[in-house]
Amino acid sequence: MMRLKGLTVLIGVVPLTVFAQAVHYPPPVRARHAMVVTAERQATRAGLAVLQSGGNAIDAAVAVGYALAVTDPCCGNLGGGGFMIYRPAHGRARFLDFREVAPRAATPDLYLNRQGEPILGLSLYSWKATGVPGTVAGLETARRLWGTWSRGRLLAPAIRLARRGFVLSSGDARLLAGDTRRLAQDPHAIRVFFAHGRPLAAGALLRQPALAKTLERIARGGARAFYDGSIARAIVAASRRHGGILSLADFRDYRPVVTRPLRCRYHGVEVVTAPPPGGGATLCEMLDILSGYPLGRYGFHSASSVHFITEAMRWAYADRNTFLGDPAFVRMPLHKLLSERYAQSIRQRIRRHRATPSAEVHAGISVDHEGHDTTQYSIVDRLGNAVSVTYTLNTFFGTGFMAPHTGFFLNNEMDDFTTAPGHPNAYGLVQGPVNAIAPGKRPLSSMTPTIVTRKGRLFIVTGSPGGSTITTTVLQVILNLVNYHLGASAAVDAPRFHMQWQPDMIYYEPGAFSKRTMDLLRHWGYRFQAGSPWGSRTVGGCRECDRDTIRLA
Repeated sequence: MMRLKGLTVLIGVVPLTVFAQAVHYPPPVRARHAMVVTAERQATRAGLAVLQSGGNAIDAAVAVGYALAVTDPCCGNLGGGGFMIYRPAHGRARFLDFREVAPRAATPDLYLNRQGEPILGLSLYSWKATGVPGTVAGLETARRLWGTWSRGRLLAPAIRLARRGFVLSSGDARLLAGDTRRLAQDPHAIRVFFAHGRPLAAGALLRQPALAKTLERIARGGARAFYDGSIARAIVAASRRHGGILSLADFRDYRPVVTRPLRCRYHGVEVVTAPPPGGGATLCEMLDILSGYPLGRYGFHSASSVHFITEAMRWAYADRNTFLGDPAFVRMPLHKLLSERYAQSIRQRIRRHRATPSAEVHAGISVDHEGHDTTQYSIVDRLGNAVSVTYTLNTFFGTGFMAPHTGFFLNNEMDDFTTAPGHPNAYGLVQGPVNAIAPGKRPLSSMTPTIVTRKGRLFIVTGSPGGSTITTTVLQVILNLVNYHLGASAAVDAPRFHMQWQPDMIYYEPGAFSKRTMDLLRHWGYRFQAGSPWGSRTVGGCRECDRDTIRLA
């Protein structure tokens, strides 16, 4: 926690703990005026400084987005894309889509060999894996439409951090060490993140002079400097040199999309979330299904609660893969999927003490894979303006490649498309045709930045990293607060579980279930796969976030 002239804010989120044991969660942090929740301390400070000096939530969000590109290079980015939900204190909420798009030269068979089989790793770790980045255009669009500060003023903290450097934490060092072999393939990454042939260790000072120069160009010239200047030329030249397909026209043609967010209601709260290609439709479908069950009476992570939540996840993820995609390319039956009649029809198919085999749910194909290495931040200013942003490179460090003299990693978001219909990808998952590659198309995403209101007042500002688990994580934060009345910290920190239709398996964090709960669920036909804690980068947000008191998680 950090206090600045009466501003009480949370720097990070408390690490996940084992819920099945006796756990005492810290009390929520209370703020009188505003909040900034990010995955990294320096970026949080940058956002706080903006709010403290009179900037609004959008100003702070832009400053944080650029700062994370410096201090969180695995996930914060200039070379990726994402989504933003903005809810002004007065006026309509808006959704900003700055997702990456497929290059003009992209084709449905881009990652297939002559036999029509996927070439392992081509959609993840090659120069063909990169979609046209959207982050810079997205941040500049938000600043221009809703911000109050100049571009140069908002980029100043990021430029300073890149040029002067910052001390690597143990977590930063672990991420670098974990990707040593991949990062060592790029000479530009070696210059920045290695010393004496090894990744920088915890406590080392990380300076990024090339990134500082890139940020200075953006500060002077805005999005045009990125998309129609030396930065785009450097990326395209490197892409062509290494067999990629990006062109200058791809960069010049890139446009973010501003539209209405998706809305749904659940037990007295209104959920404002990301429409397709984001994950909000899946979130709302799960909430619609669960609205017919007394989860609070069943109890937190009881067998009955887990059963009905898992079934809602199963059906909603089946629909996600069958029907959802880029709205500019795909006609989606959202009115049907999000109708009470449809939710009721699904509830009628769910049996009380029996798992529904996934093979019985839309005979067909499974949800596509997404990287788990996203970053999320949430901001509320003194006026009650709220922002939730999720952006990503896809996997940690994206492709692992940098164009010369740019200083930032490029995304591998093309892997979020259906790379080979009917064939399992590198993760053993079979993907669907609705999300097939097409020039200018945005890949389907699970990113679900979300703002929840109750009686017209802010209640939760949240979101999550986690690839395909993002939407189920946001779901569980909402359920933990609305149905189970957990405290803000417990709602965020409680171990989570996930079902995505295919594979027909419940994935769970350590301590998520008691032995009795697991025994009952196994008896009802469920299978489980345990994993290490998914972590929080962050699912943080706020509860009861009105202008008098903000409780942070």
